[in-house]
Amino acid sequence: MASALDKIKLAKQAANSLGLSSTVVKNQVLANIAALLPERAAQIIAANQKDLDRGVIEGLASGLMDRLRLDEKRIDSLAAAVTEVISLPDPIGDVVRGKTLANGVRLAEVRVPFGVIGVIYEARPNVTIDIAALAIKSGNAAVLRGGSAAQETNAVLIQLLQDALELAGVNRDAVQTVDEFGRDGGTQMMQAVGLIDVLIPRGSAGLIHAVINDSKVPVIQTGDGVVHIFVDESARLDWAVDIIINAKTQRVSVCNALETLLIHQRAYQRVMPEIMQALAAKDVVVHGDEQVAGDFENVVPATDADWSTEYMSLDLSVKVVADLDEALAHIAVYSTKHTESIITESNSNADRFLAEVDAAVVMVNASTRFTDGGEFGFGAEVGISTQKLHARGPMGLQELTSTKWLVRGAGQIRS
Repeated sequence: MASALDKIKLAKQAANSLGLSSTVVKNQVLANIAALLPERAAQIIAANQKDLDRGVIEGLASGLMDRLRLDEKRIDSLAAAVTEVISLPDPIGDVVRGKTLANGVRLAEVRVPFGVIGVIYEARPNVTIDIAALAIKSGNAAVLRGGSAAQETNAVLIQLLQDALELAGVNRDAVQTVDEFGRDGGTQMMQAVGLIDVLIPRGSAGLIHAVINDSKVPVIQTGDGVVHIFVDESARLDWAVDIIINAKTQRVSVCNALETLLIHQRAYQRVMPEIMQALAAKDVVVHGDEQVAGDFENVVPATDADWSTEYMSLDLSVKVVADLDEALAHIAVYSTKHTESIITESNSNADRFLAEVDAAVVMVNASTRFTDGGEFGFGAEVGISTQKLHARGPMGLQELTSTKWLVRGAGQIRS
């Protein structure tokens, strides 16, 4: 059996087959994927059930079980997302900037594939398809480590992806998995200098920081989501209730879900009773500061740890703050720089929030659940970058490219 390093080398050797493919060929690969997903739904669901059964035995958290699950509806959604990627412009060859020098030498900076991208993630088989679709459209080979929790599902999906490549005349080795090698596969990816051009971790804070700390390969940092919403003094009650409930409960196991709610002291009496009633109706467990715990029943007294916790469950920290300044100060301390939102009717407060909050995505009067590559029109996403180099926020096709300079002369020499 090939080693993890052997499979990484296969992806490297196959990278040019994909990187030099035309848009028409790459789109044909994607069309093949979109067609094969529903055709093989029964096989995918059967493999997924094995992973789910093992997850129950191993006591996998409910949030991870939700991420792990694939059914016909989710498979159809994956196929639709791949089809949407087909419709997106191919970034490869785009001219970022260019000029002609006084001596007639022409310069052009153009987008090119990275070559081989590696992605390490946990219990998210949908990510296998999302990443592969974006990698293929941007001309990148991909090495994937989807974790032991989804190993059966990912094995079927990788076979499907390789078949789709081969049907379009592209080297099937351009998509690889090292799942069968367990943690050693991930370690090999992190040490694959010269083979993997960039590594992207997606998952828990522990996973992300382990990759950042241990990798010798350049890493695009994605982040865990301690996400805040601040209800300002002027906030509309109906907007506040709708946005908070959507951000917290529409899907709890995702990184853009609300984890800490901040309430302006002068809005507290007006908005809190209805907000608490709406949260209770959705079975949300509130971890409240002293004021909230004292005023409402069934509130868990918040501890310092709550303010830095990404629950990924129906739990929510709630804190009353004196004003916008205190809200901004709290967010500055506890934010993971993912997504932050303010609900307000004050243009000046909205502008301050947008300007002063340091996060990949900063919102006014909108649910944090919109921080998503699909919602942003990227078709899918590789992850949400919380760093400041190269890519920030949801990463789509352009974020999977580098650039190179093309120089065309006619015999010029430098004087």
